[in-house]
Amino acid sequence: MTELKFEELLDAGCHFGHLKRKWNPKMAPYIFKEHNGIHVIDLQKTIAKAEEAAAALKQIARSGKKVLFVATKKQAKDVVAETVKTVDMPFVTERWPGGMLTNFTTIRKAVKKMNNLDQMMHDKDFNNISKRERLQVQRERAKLDKNLGSIADLTRLPSALFVIDINKEHIAVAEARRLNIPTFALVDTNCNPDLIDFPIPANDDASKSIAAILRYMVEAIQEGLQERMLDKENNNVEEDKGEDVENAEETKGETREDGRPRRPRRKTNATNNKDKE
Repeated sequence: MTELKFEELLDAGCHFGHLKRKWNPKMAPYIFKEHNGIHVIDLQKTIAKAEEAAAALKQIARSGKKVLFVATKKQAKDVVAETVKTVDMPFVTERWPGGMLTNFTTIRKAVKKMNNLDQMMHDKDFNNISKRERLQVQRERAKLDKNLGSIADLTRLPSALFVIDINKEHIAVAEARRLNIPTFALVDTNCNPDLIDFPIPANDDASKSIAAILRYMVEAIQEGLQERMLDKENNNVEEDKGEDVENAEETKGETREDGRPRRPRRKTNATNNKDKE
């Protein structure tokens, strides 16, 4: 995993905050100074918090759990969708469906309905129904895919939530807090960092800033997934070695002192007579 460099964050504009009159006083520890009525974020603290969040995400990925990324604002949609697909994690870039976490069973029903519509559209009898009914099915399928397509493979609640702009995604944050799901987020100077378990102070309005932080997080997740694969391979090798040792111990009693295998004893005449009796 590459290091998060100060110059890279500076070029991406991660240090730009909001106007002074829009600030949240709880962000004071992460603000470096005020310049022309705009708060400037301390990038050294951004790097420290990003490394802490990346280490936590790496452990979550290594344990085989899912992280749900939430970014419905225009600047973050495309960046999140393109970046997160590389690690096969679920994401929400359209409207956040209310109750997605607290009422997860209902969301799963909607996903199941979408899968049923897929089967219907691939069925031979689909062309036999009227054109109007076909259009209705296709429109409903497109609507469900737009809102739920990226979470179709999410069979259980995610183990963590990564949010871009917690003010806009306040419903998602509230649901995660209610279910005690760990939250990671980019927090700008107008946000409350106390609502987030792993806040990363940075500009959440610029696509370059979002991309720089997100790329670092995805690299940490990728590294965690690779370590998980290595752990599985090592466990398989250890199991094979254990089986070989057991087999060797079983055959050890069947060998002579000089190491050659012991031949089976031949039956003598006396033993044959005993068998006949």
